[in-house]
Amino acid sequence: MLVTRTHYSLNYSLQREVAGWELPQAATPLRLSCKAVTLPTVSDTPTSDDLDESTTDTLDEAQQAINEARERLMGIPAELVVSNHVMGLYELAAIHLGAEPPSLGEAALAIDAVGCLVEGLGSRLGPDSDTLVAALSNIRLAFVQIKNASAG
Repeated sequence: MLVTRTHYSLNYSLQREVAGWELPQAATPLRLSCKAVTLPTVSDTPTSDDLDESTTDTLDEAQQAINEARERLMGIPAELVVSNHVMGLYELAAIHLGAEPPSLGEAALAIDAVGCLVEGLGSRLGPDSDTLVAALSNIRLAFVQIKNASAG
């Protein structure tokens, strides 16, 4: 049995001014690409014959829970799920900015990820897109302020 996973890669070449985080007029748009990668099965994976009944029951329950979660997720618009992930990245950036001392490299990565999604997807994020743009501006401003305070 072969397991296939999808590999998502972001190709985002965007120049920005370090001090102001401002986008240039000719910014390159976000380009998403996917490619399937096939992974071989591990040969020492236990088979159903190797498992006792309680382990099999536990695995069946876990699989059922996964299936139910997938069904619930299918009923939620993708724009809400993506927006929720954007806010998770925003929180990650805020956590790193609030650390003592601030972890600027980690915060910058999270902020750049928020920027890729918010600026790359724009209005496709739905009615909350304006809120996400404002959140991105705020976290970028906080980054610059904290970076300047750390340097001085």
